[in-house]
Amino acid sequence: MVTTFTATELFETIESGADFILLDVRNEEDFSNFSVEGPNEIEMLNIPYFDFIERPESSVAKVPSGKPLKIVCAKEGSSEFVASVMADFGREDISHLEGGIVSWGNVLVSKRINSDSDSYEMWQFNRPGKASCSYGLVYEGEMFLFDPSRNVEFYQHFAESRGADITHTFETHLQADYISGSPLIAKETGATFVAHDGDYGSAIHEYRSLIDGESFDFSNEGGPSTLCIHSPGHTPGSTSYVIGEKYLISGDTVFIVSVGRPDLGNQVVEWAKMLYGTIKERISILPDSLLVLPGHYTDWSAEADSEMRIINDFGTIKRNNEEIYGIDDIDDFVSFIQSNMRQQPEIYGQIRKVNSGHLTPCNDEQNVMDLGKNECAASNHTS
Repeated sequence: MVTTFTATELFETIESGADFILLDVRNEEDFSNFSVEGPNEIEMLNIPYFDFIERPESSVAKVPSGKPLKIVCAKEGSSEFVASVMADFGREDISHLEGGIVSWGNVLVSKRINSDSDSYEMWQFNRPGKASCSYGLVYEGEMFLFDPSRNVEFYQHFAESRGADITHTFETHLQADYISGSPLIAKETGATFVAHDGDYGSAIHEYRSLIDGESFDFSNEGGPSTLCIHSPGHTPGSTSYVIGEKYLISGDTVFIVSVGRPDLGNQVVEWAKMLYGTIKERISILPDSLLVLPGHYTDWSAEADSEMRIINDFGTIKRNNEEIYGIDDIDDFVSFIQSNMRQQPEIYGQIRKVNSGHLTPCNDEQNVMDLGKNECAASNHTS
């Protein structure tokens, strides 16, 4: 019997360390550009769908037996067909991914960051398909979002589950590697879209311009404040948010094992100098006890805690990244950045246009644009 599984169930299976085989039946180019990854290693095969049409017996023979088999494809139809072929040849324990690889690319996994005893809730929404994180702050019927993805339905349902309305959606910067959900969330919920003029000054979207050093508070007293810290470098308008003097939502400025690359605007020297100033004068002076909640990660084993949350205290991050934070000369910092730069994906320029409202592709095109790993770190350094 062939069954199905959701992208959320796939993540949970990977997270649990279960022993199974993941068969990706997309073509080799699409597989190499973007594939399923998670917090544990996966036994994975790539055998294109057309091989099962032209050479079914030999293709089935390439798949080891004796383990549960999970099949993924682009849109679900091909994986359903391959699952039926496998079943016809006597294979058992076969299932395929509902919605295809796009559903994996958009899935969000919620992890609570703070204690249940706190008066507010701090949530991390991990998007494993993009190795990116967005955040939710909930207090007495209100929810603030930070860097949400396009999965608007998820955030709306999550807010409902917490008995809250989404009242604000904050951007740390104009995203280049994924399409932001803030404009659509603001449109559908009436939430205030908050961003910095340095990135959104020429955007078409309506937004509330933030001011460096201002705080946003919930309607009811007693909730955590959201302090805005302009932290340019990754982009001119990059902004970090300190939540309740305890958490630092750092966007692409501070990563657990690197800092944000400052070359996405093709002004690497100028932006690297901005980033150096930000690190030395605005970020490094923050308390070591702050718990950093970054916008991206690269290595689960180095960046996730025991509960698979991407988080660490700022003191530890600085020690583990001494080769970056220990640089005391601006020219040496620029040289470090230049020596670690990688070519940015061509699609990044188009995604920035979508996020500023200057390009409005159809939903299917946005799904294609939105797939692929982030390349926003200044180095591949791991601790």
